[in-house]
Amino acid sequence: MSGTSAALQPPADAEKPVRHPDAPAPGELLGAHYEQCFGCGGGQSHGLHLAARAGEGVTVTAAFTVQPAHQGAPGLAHGGVLATALDETLGSLNWLLRTIAVTGRLETDFVRPVPVGTVLYLEAEVTAVSRRKIYSTATGRIGGPDGPVAVRADALFIEVAVEHFVHHGREEEIKAAMNDPDQVRRTRAFEVNP
Repeated sequence: MSGTSAALQPPADAEKPVRHPDAPAPGELLGAHYEQCFGCGGGQSHGLHLAARAGEGVTVTAAFTVQPAHQGAPGLAHGGVLATALDETLGSLNWLLRTIAVTGRLETDFVRPVPVGTVLYLEAEVTAVSRRKIYSTATGRIGGPDGPVAVRADALFIEVAVEHFVHHGREEEIKAAMNDPDQVRRTRAFEVNP
């Protein structure tokens, strides 16, 4: 992205990202990280239901279909929904690093409108890692991997411990997530990292 802010520029000593040896295999569907997530969860009737797949290296692809509930202007996707799709796709990259991280900064360029009914195809990649900071970029294209660019983003994710969610989340949702066998399995998968 041109004109990216200094906060999204990796420092000179940043390292090239390395895919974790236990990361999902290329082509594997990553699944929802939480059933009630607006971006990827199946439990939200008006959510994006974004489906992300592991790519080669430290990349993911994802797609979602813009529904009438995602409108801003009549017949067009709301910009906030498009930013959410980018954020969700970028966040999925953390599965490949086997780390838990949250969005620290997201800069989005809206290149062209995205009509309702459109499939938005997203690609994201980790570009650098520096201590707890993960730098990444994503592109959203209309209709498929060769379609016209509609949105782009650069992001900074910050690695956190699972306690981050316990301390800042609502107790009843935290308990429900921790009692969900799939969520427990996903959380434990990340506990191997130092």
